[in-house]
Amino acid sequence: MRVQMKFLAALIASCAAVPAIAQDYPTKPIRIVSAFPAGSPVDVLARLAIPKLTASFGQPVIVENRGGAGGNIGAQVVAKAPPDGYSVLATSSAITVNVTLYKAPGYAAADFIPLLVSGTTPNLVYVHPSVPAKNLRELFALAKNRTLSYASAGTGTGTQLFMEMLKRETGADITHVPFTPAAAITAVIANQVPIGITSMPLVLPHVKSGKLVALAATPGKRIPVLPGVPTVAESGFPGFEDSTWFAYFLRSGTPPGIVSRLHAEMTQAMEQPDVKDKLAGLNIEFTRQSQAEFAQMVTREIEKYRKVIRETGATAD
Repeated sequence: MRVQMKFLAALIASCAAVPAIAQDYPTKPIRIVSAFPAGSPVDVLARLAIPKLTASFGQPVIVENRGGAGGNIGAQVVAKAPPDGYSVLATSSAITVNVTLYKAPGYAAADFIPLLVSGTTPNLVYVHPSVPAKNLRELFALAKNRTLSYASAGTGTGTQLFMEMLKRETGADITHVPFTPAAAITAVIANQVPIGITSMPLVLPHVKSGKLVALAATPGKRIPVLPGVPTVAESGFPGFEDSTWFAYFLRSGTPPGIVSRLHAEMTQAMEQPDVKDKLAGLNIEFTRQSQAEFAQMVTREIEKYRKVIRETGATAD
């Protein structure tokens, strides 16, 4: 009985301490670990919020770039950090792919608490102007009569896996050629590869100039800057939706009060008019979302990509 009472007293004391911990937080600088290099969308979005967060927290907020291995190195850093809210992972939707794509990514989904989506951008399926296809249906029909290939931002990326899903749906045999995002676009402009699929910001200027032709957008609704481009669902593939998103994660075990405060402060920072204007200039959109809603989304995304990775046999190892 005495042992039980001591355990109960310790439990009550630890629960009572949580609000105090959250109230005192932060008492030192906060580190945002960017899992992608300087200048990448993940890095740019993290730095956009820094002045607002520094002002509201009264402590320095710094970005530490730990890019490499498709975002795995930065994720490993935060997965090994103390669960105290002072190490925040800034990454992309790649994390929901990597936990299955890599045999040993160096972390597990359970190591993180999904915190906040900092921005979302559409992906585009596009072709060289010489390709005689006006829409996705015509493109996949064309693939049954001639040898075609497509460029993506790399093996195992969300864009590549999305195209693989479309290939399985249509039975089309289109060879994948992995690149970096910018190199993929350059290859299609040069007609070295006739088809490409990448996130919109980099490819948009080339679509507007006529160097490339956008056949479909991957989100569930049309893109305001390209109102004439149908969605993949509108192109005859209902239920096929995808986007590239950028987000923050915390180490599992971080006190709930700190999670809530970080979510609230980061949401407020991203909703500032000047930040939203800069996001719009990058063709990235911030949409308010609860921490629980984002956590549910991450679970769905992991399951979606786990299924297609198993079906296609995709691997990064």
